[in-house]
This record gives sequence, structure tokens and C-alpha cells, in this order.
Amino acid sequence: MIAGSCYRSRRRAVITGAGWVTPLGTGIQEVWRRLVAGHSGIGPLTLFDASRFPVRIAAEVRRWSIADAGEDPADWVGHPRQTLFSVGAGKAAFHSAGLKDASLNPLRLGIYLGCGEVYPDFEQFAQMTLSSLQAGQVELPAYIRQALDGCDPEVERQREVNMPACYLAGLCNAQGPNVNCVAACVSASQAIGEAAELIRYGRADVMLAGGAHSMINPFAASGFFRLSVLSQADDPQAAMRPFDRERDGFVIGEGAGVVVLEELEHALRRGAEIWGELTGFGSAQDAYRITDSHPEGRGTTRAIAQALDDAQLNIDEIDYINAHGTSTVLNDKTETLALKQVFGRQAYKIPISSTKSMLGHATTACGALELVVSVMALRTGVLPPTINYHTPDPDCDLDYVPNTARQARLRHVMSNSFGFGGQNVALIVSRFEPRPRR
Repeated sequence: MIAGSCYRSRRRAVITGAGWVTPLGTGIQEVWRRLVAGHSGIGPLTLFDASRFPVRIAAEVRRWSIADAGEDPADWVGHPRQTLFSVGAGKAAFHSAGLKDASLNPLRLGIYLGCGEVYPDFEQFAQMTLSSLQAGQVELPAYIRQALDGCDPEVERQREVNMPACYLAGLCNAQGPNVNCVAACVSASQAIGEAAELIRYGRADVMLAGGAHSMINPFAASGFFRLSVLSQADDPQAAMRPFDRERDGFVIGEGAGVVVLEELEHALRRGAEIWGELTGFGSAQDAYRITDSHPEGRGTTRAIAQALDDAQLNIDEIDYINAHGTSTVLNDKTETLALKQVFGRQAYKIPISSTKSMLGHATTACGALELVVSVMALRTGVLPPTINYHTPDPDCDLDYVPNTARQARLRHVMSNSFGFGGQNVALIVSRFEPRPRR
């Protein structure tokens, strides 16, 4: 479902709640205060022994348990971190929207998440491989026997990417649409955009939408390092430097973000507080390379233009952009170029920031975390900074809100997400106005 300008009488999808689990905490206000203050959630990597890895830092969710979400930890043993994060963020969003005590039609309540792959246990995998070696080669029948004897079928089932959405549906009695999107780093943004479409076209009244992921493990760390996209900075707090000329890659993060999208009249009937309106959604493919963005940002440009068209906005009506801003040389340059191509000279007047500089890159979850950031900016009139920005890059010459938060009057905010494979998504959230735009 791709947004377009062919409809004018669609239902409106508003945001009535949100929840997140992040490296900076879990409370909406708590995390927001730390983002505005420029705090970093990046530190030494502790989830596995990285002493022999070339990269030993990460943006981990620390000092958090599923018990903090009101669940018995004994019931969640063996579940992947992204499932636990999804439950924590999803329940928080559900409660923040006042849905726990609302009279809901469960058939009209759905879940749409963007959760990614779950890697096997590295030590178990290594042991099975070693036990299957014969004359320096893995003997496949022996490896299969090891796997059948050593792998717990229940644990393997929990690694299916659709499980977080299924569990969240059970906890919320959501019997409507239930979907998980896997589209690299745009997964959560695509899920949110398509969840809004389900509401707009009458397939649901309420959708919990967002994403979760954790790629802080030996397999992912090795893969990203071989792709030369990870920062090797010595100082964890200064490692993520989006748009700075000295940037050298991103830091792997983790977490979850979930927003409650609700049909406007449904929200008004139950007296819900409206945080904002999801007005624009654009999605496009580079159709170029798997790991490289198109050098002219053609998919990025189309996604942003589609979102503006969907929201029926002119280029001078976007007041802030939360950038994808991964701190890699190519991505930051291409995103800057795409913004110039869409907005022209107006691009130099729009404040832009990358909160990945503080939260790290949460892969499939990043778009959901950053949409919540965008909503909070809209509600508070404060622009979070891009920290660690010290050396201007001639290829990245826009206003990146360097190092210090800024006050602003916001009506429409854009959130960008791009991913491996050439995926591009742009979302626009707007200040709620009772009367629809013409």
C-alpha cells in the first residue's frame, strides 16, 4: 500500500499514545529529557564477550527487564530481546493511549510491527560446527544430528520474526490485522505507514504500529564490520557523528518503539488525547545496489516527494526533519543530496537532526524510535540535537542542529528511514487540527 494523491475523503489516522524501550531508558518524558540534553546511550559492549572484536561498543538497553512491563520474567525465558522490547513498548503505548479501559471492538484492533532477523546462539552454533568437522570439513549429516539433538524447538519457534506481533496481539486482545514487515532499516517506518493506510481505508480503527530489534551479537557485529559501516572510535560517547566530516560509521543499537494510530472519530468519541496526526507516507526503492544508496538518491527523493504529496504539503511547510543520519560517509551525503533535490534552497532553512547520534542505529526499530522523537518534538516545540558535530563536511552543508537543542514552532515534521537493499520511507506527522486541510 503506497500513499498517493488519488484520494481526498479518506479517514484520518491520529496518534493517541506511544511507548519505547531505548538505550536511554523507557519513560517517554525521561528519554525525551535525555535526548534534548544531548546524552548518549552508547557504552562498552556487554551482551557478549567482544574483547577480541575490533569493535567493542554498542548502544545497549541496560538495567531493564520484562518485569518493568508488568510481566513475569519466568514466562519469557528463551524469548529474543526484540520480543521482550516489543512487549514493553507495546504495552506502554497501549496504556498511554488509555486503551486498557476503553470499549474496543477487538476485531478492529490490529498490530503492525517491523521486527528483523534473530540470530542463533553463537556458542551453540560454534560447538555444533566443531563437533561436525571431519578432515577440516563440516560433515553435513553429523551437523544435522547435532542440530536435532541440541536445538530446542520451542526456542527456534520464538525466533520467527512474526512472534513479537503475535504476542502483543494476545496481550491486547487485538484480533484485527496482524503483520510484521521485514525491510531492513525501514521496517518499522514501513509498518507505521501501512498501519495508517489500514485505518484510512477502513480496515481497522486502532493499530499498534512500530518495530523492535537487537543485532548486538557476534554474527551481526562481524557482518557489519566486514561491510565497513561500524565506527571504530575509541570514545563510545563520541563514536556516532552524523554529518560530521570525521564520521567513520555507526554504532549498533537496539530497542523498540510503538505508537497507537487511531481513526480520528473513534479517538474523539472516547475522549482520547491526540498527540498528532500521521499525514504523510512515502515509500520507494532505489533498484540500484544492495548495500549502496543510489548516488543521486533517487529512491530517497521519491519517498520524500510522495510523503509531501500524501500530506498535501508544500516544501516550505516542513518545519523539522528527523534524519536517517547513520554517520556513514555515503548515507549522510546521499540523504543531504536528496533533501536538496526535493526542497531546493528551502533545504537550507529546515533544521535537521539525527538522534542516532545518541541512540545508536537500532536497525529495523530505528524508524519507530525516531517517529516517537518526531512526535515529541512536535508536542514540545523543541528540536533534539545532533551531538558530536564539530567538523563541517562540504558535502553535508545543511542545518543539522549541532550539539545543542533548539526551540522552534512546529506544524509538520518529517522522519526519514533508509535501508540495505535500497529501501526508502518518509513519514510526516502534523500538529492535529480539528478541521481537515483542503
